[in-house]
Amino acid sequence: MRMRPLGESGIQASVVTLGAWAMGGWMWGGADEDDAVRAVHAALDHGVNMIDTAPIYGFGHSEIVVGRAIKGRRDKVLIATKCGMVGGTPGGRLAFRSTAKGGHEHGHIPISIWNNPGSIREELEHSLARLGTDHVDLYQTHWQEEQTPIEDTMACLMKLKDEGKIRAIGVCNATSEQMDTYRAVGRIDSDQEKYSMLDRTLDGGQLEYCRANNVAVLAYSPLALGLLTGKIGPGRTFGEGDVRSGKPRFAHDNLARVAALLGRFEPVREKHGCTVGQLVIAWTVHRPGLTHALVGARNAEQAVENAGAGRVELSEEDMGTMDAAVAGLAPDIV
Repeated sequence: MRMRPLGESGIQASVVTLGAWAMGGWMWGGADEDDAVRAVHAALDHGVNMIDTAPIYGFGHSEIVVGRAIKGRRDKVLIATKCGMVGGTPGGRLAFRSTAKGGHEHGHIPISIWNNPGSIREELEHSLARLGTDHVDLYQTHWQEEQTPIEDTMACLMKLKDEGKIRAIGVCNATSEQMDTYRAVGRIDSDQEKYSMLDRTLDGGQLEYCRANNVAVLAYSPLALGLLTGKIGPGRTFGEGDVRSGKPRFAHDNLARVAALLGRFEPVREKHGCTVGQLVIAWTVHRPGLTHALVGARNAEQAVENAGAGRVELSEEDMGTMDAAVAGLAPDIV
C-alpha cells in the first residue's frame, strides 16, 4: 500500500482510505454491524491505515461501529471524522430534512450545516466518546455555511488542535476562496471533495490550488456510489432508504453507457491483473493533485478488493488510454 502525506501535518495516510458512510446504515438501506466490523479489520490487515467517518452517518452509529472495530488497534489506525452537519440545531443553514432511514422532504429531522465553535466542541466530545479515543487524527468541517465566520470556526479548530484533541485540520465541500479564508487564520491539511470519472469539477482549478498550497485532496465517491465497479447490472434494484434508488445514473440506459466506458479499460485491466473497481480507484489516485481515495465497503471481501487498488501502478500510457476513454464517453453519462 502506498502512503502519502496529509498536507504538512506529518501524517502519512494510505492512498486508499476506508469510507464508513454506509456502515451507519443511513441512506444505504441499513447495514450489518458485524459485517462492517469485519470490513474494518480486513482493510487494516491489507494496508489501509485511515478510516473516514462522520457523526451524521447513521446519527452517530457509523462512529460507534468504527469505535468497536478499532478497539485494541487504535495505534494502528488514523481516524478522520467531521463536524458541522447536525440535526435540529438552533442556527446555521438548513441543508435538507431526513428520516432515520434517509433524506426525505417531509422527514421529521432537520439537518443543518452549522460550524458554530460551541457546537463543534460539543460534537467532537460526542465523537470521541463514540469512537472510544481521546483524539482524532483528521478533523474536517463537513460542509460550509455563511452564518458563522470561517475565522471563528478555524480559531476553534486550532484551539482543539492545541489541546491535543485533533492532530490535523481539513475541510470538505469547500471552494478555493473559502480555503483561502481558513488558511489566513491557520493551516489546513486536506480538502475532501466529490471526485470520480463522472464528477470532475475539481480538474484544473481546485486540484491545482491544492497542489500549489500543499493541501491533500481526499476524493469521496470515486466509484460513483458503486456505479464504476462494473458490478451493477441493468436489473439491479435498491431497497427503501438507499440513496441510489431512483437516481438517473442508475437507470437502464445509463448503465449501458457506463458499461461501454468500463469496457474501454479492458486492455489496461488485463495488463495489471486487477478488477475494474481497483483500476478505477488507481486511476483516481494517479490524477495530478489527488492524493487519497475514500472507498466504502460493506463487508470484508469488498474491503480487501479496494485495498488492492493501492498497489496498482499505472503508467503514463495506461493513464492516457483511460483518460481518452473518459473524455470521449463519460460526458454522455448523466
